[in-house]
Amino acid sequence: MTPGDRPLRDAGNSFLLGLRMDILHAIGNTSLVELRRVVPPGCARIFAKLEWENPTGSMKDRMAVAVISRVEADGRLKPGGTVIEYTGGSTGASLAMVCAAKGYKIRIITSDAFSREKLDHMAALGAELTLVPSEGGRTTKTLIQDMIATAREMSREPNTCWTDQLNNADSIAGYYPLGEEIWTQTQGNVDAFVHSVGTAASSRGVSTVLRRYKPGVKIVIVEPAESAVLSGGAPGAHKIEGVGIGYTPPLWEPKLVDEILPIRTNDAKEMTRRLAREEGLFAGTSSGANVLAALDVAKRLGPGATVVTLMCDSGLKYLSTDVFRRG
Repeated sequence: MTPGDRPLRDAGNSFLLGLRMDILHAIGNTSLVELRRVVPPGCARIFAKLEWENPTGSMKDRMAVAVISRVEADGRLKPGGTVIEYTGGSTGASLAMVCAAKGYKIRIITSDAFSREKLDHMAALGAELTLVPSEGGRTTKTLIQDMIATAREMSREPNTCWTDQLNNADSIAGYYPLGEEIWTQTQGNVDAFVHSVGTAASSRGVSTVLRRYKPGVKIVIVEPAESAVLSGGAPGAHKIEGVGIGYTPPLWEPKLVDEILPIRTNDAKEMTRRLAREEGLFAGTSSGANVLAALDVAKRLGPGATVVTLMCDSGLKYLSTDVFRRG
């Protein structure tokens, strides 16, 4: 051990601090808690991973560090380079955090369809924002495609690296540790995993790990009922941020999925409010959708079974929206 590697202690020599640790080491190992008040009698137990414990308050920190590490390793992102990405906010904040920690610039293509908090968060972390107008503040297929087209054009500039989240399979590996954590924390007692789909990377990463351990685990995917394209419906506008892009994501793997449950935006919002009031869990709207779907599964599985879902991000990202705004 060299002098530079030695651990530090505080003035009282009672608290050990490790050197060479940065914010990226705080990603993962989030808590798993059981839902109680919103779960009626006669259901399976439902557990939720508190992904807002990640540094930017979102599960997306996991994919961001995986994606940036890969493009560094293969030379696509060089020192002094600029990362380009289109995003509704959580991925953008996560990528901006990783870029800040590693010393890269980042340009984000986003929209007024997403909460003010998300836009401000990305900018605070150093991201340069380009806003694409939406249709009445709602997520639509056209909006996503317009954002992608803008990112593609920007990516043609010199010394840029487009991470292209919807097509980037490197993001899947970022969620393998999440699957491992769920398996370990439940001691292998997981009968179903329920989660909403945006890029499909998180559900695919977790499902891959859980299926490796337990081939019979039930995988249930959640999507907005107003844009239930994975269920065979037509694309439409909705307000569950971060999910339901209006077409089948390129990373979607149907062989890993047992069931798809559509959830209406208003129902997801109401469950999100209930989680805050009744469980003390302050999350975003996609988390409310996750819990509604998990309740459906838990009722059918019955007592003795265990269902796991995710609190995808923090409710602090949505304070200005009608999910929580008073008056």
